[in-house]
Amino acid sequence: MSKTGKRPTPLSSATASIVTQVRSQRGFDRTAVWIFDLDNTLYPPECRLFLQIDQRMGEFIQRLLGVSFEQAQHLRKTYYRQFGTTLSGLMKVHRVSPGPFLDYVHDIDLTAIAPDARLRTSIERLEGRRLIFTNGSRRHAERVAERVGILDLFEDICSIETCDYTPKPTAAAFDRMIARHGVSAAHSAMFEDMPLNLEVPHALGMTTVLVHDEAGDNPWRVGHAVAKSAAPDYIHHMTTDLAAFLDELPAPSTGATPRGDQGADDGPR
Repeated sequence: MSKTGKRPTPLSSATASIVTQVRSQRGFDRTAVWIFDLDNTLYPPECRLFLQIDQRMGEFIQRLLGVSFEQAQHLRKTYYRQFGTTLSGLMKVHRVSPGPFLDYVHDIDLTAIAPDARLRTSIERLEGRRLIFTNGSRRHAERVAERVGILDLFEDICSIETCDYTPKPTAAAFDRMIARHGVSAAHSAMFEDMPLNLEVPHALGMTTVLVHDEAGDNPWRVGHAVAKSAAPDYIHHMTTDLAAFLDELPAPSTGATPRGDQGADDGPR
């Protein structure tokens, strides 16, 4: 039963097994911009890429500061919780240049990712603009999306470099993304595996979708899990199968406005 006292529209049996919870009746009829997080959203968490990234972050900090690996991992977690990303902490506390850090931590083996023809078909049928919005580097996003087989389906990538190293979930990161890409929040949908990263887009007027990370391999998600029975109001939809979720969406409306009025530069960065 919803807060208004009305029962949600029943889902088909197929959809019910895909959409684990729908928090509101907000749909996608006005969506003209489809914004996707990258890691553990556009590929299965079972690929466990974050374990490699976690290891390499620890190694980088260990060598940078001359501490033990255990101390380095403690600092990594501390900086993430205090500054939003480990990189932000390293930049603010240790004046680290972001380029070498990003190059090192994203130099990982992607063989666990297989081309996903099913996801490609699902994304390709979405009418409107498509963007990747990630706290990772542009090169990492390009490598991963290319491996999945979907890179060419996206207009552009909004990376940590694009946002001047200001990470999600901060409002400033979303402001930069919106201004940089001329996005109308009211006509946008945001897909994420990190619950906290959906709070700001919801406040901005986007439709929000949480893509479950049930494998739990992402060490940055500690403390951010969402119980199926207690999802916050800023999460409109939840799914464990992105491709199937997209396939269940109704035919898009032609009345949505594809661009915001921010007048941003449209070229790729």
